[in-house]
Formats: sequence, structure tokens, C-alpha cells
Amino acid sequence: MDDQNQPQAAPDFKYCRESRVFKTSRVFPNDVNNHKTLFGGKLMSTIDEVASISAMRHCRTNVVTASADSVDFLLPIRPTDSVCFESFVSWTGRTSIEVFVKIISENLYTGERAVAATSFLTFVAVHEDGTPAPVPHIVAETDEEKLISASADQRSELRKIRRTSSKLLASQLSTTKYWE
Repeated sequence: MDDQNQPQAAPDFKYCRESRVFKTSRVFPNDVNNHKTLFGGKLMSTIDEVASISAMRHCRTNVVTASADSVDFLLPIRPTDSVCFESFVSWTGRTSIEVFVKIISENLYTGERAVAATSFLTFVAVHEDGTPAPVPHIVAETDEEKLISASADQRSELRKIRRTSSKLLASQLSTTKYWE
């Protein structure tokens, strides 16, 4: 049997660029709230969509969203704007994948562009049976990738603290129906 037919070993690392995803959309009247700006929930849904594609491109297996670590709304996005989502893997653990999403608004009349929001999400890679799957390490190349990756360990520690706190809170909450 020649080398061409041999199964290839998964790489130990991948570059951020290999997971990069772009999606550009228009903002239509049914996408806006009573302030005539893009619904936050609509933005968050698309963030999760593009981030999950980045995560799967990185590990080439199923992923589940473990947390939306942050969504920072920096500027309003209006019906005169297009909205461009750019995502890439910015950090990896043993089975977890952090994805950074940058949201850029562009005024379609003037061409003015601005970072309107940023977000970090965490996914866990899973095998078909649902057990966690190991993921390749990530390598940042560009200045922007390096900037985002530089603070990833700190965000990871904050996630662990927040998750522990969330579990403690959940253990103390009632599941009783309010009418009982």
C-alpha cells in the first residue's frame, strides 16, 4: 500500500487563518428594534453561527457551544449599514476552542466602516458519541491575531471562575413551577 492511501495523522497545530470565516449581510427593516438599530438577538445568532463554523474548521469534528463569553455592543448598526462578521479560532485548550468574532458595520452610502461589536465564544469539540475530542493547538500569525491570542489565558481562567460560580448559583435555584 502506498503512502497516498495511508490515513493522515491530525496536525498538532493549525493557524488562525485556517479557521477564518467571513459573512456580510444587509440590515433590513424586520431586523431592527424600536430604536431602528439591529436587534441584539439577531446579531448574537449570527455570531454563534459564524463562530461555530470557525470552531469546526479548526477541529474537523462536531462542536457544542459551551459559552458565549462576551458580546460587547460598541456602536449601533442601522438599516443604512451592512454588517460583516469575521471570526477565527483565537485559543485552544485540550478539547475547548475559543473563537473571536469581530463585527464591522459599513454605511452603504458613505463607505464609512467601524468595529460595531466584538465577541468571544467557547466551544467543546466532541466525538460522535458526545465525548470530548482533543483539538490541535492554534498559532497566531498576524498582529491582530497575536493581540487577541495574547490575553487568551486570562480569559480562560475567568471562564473557569465564572463557570464554577454559575454552577453554584444553579444548584441553589428552584425548579418548582411558580404556580405551585
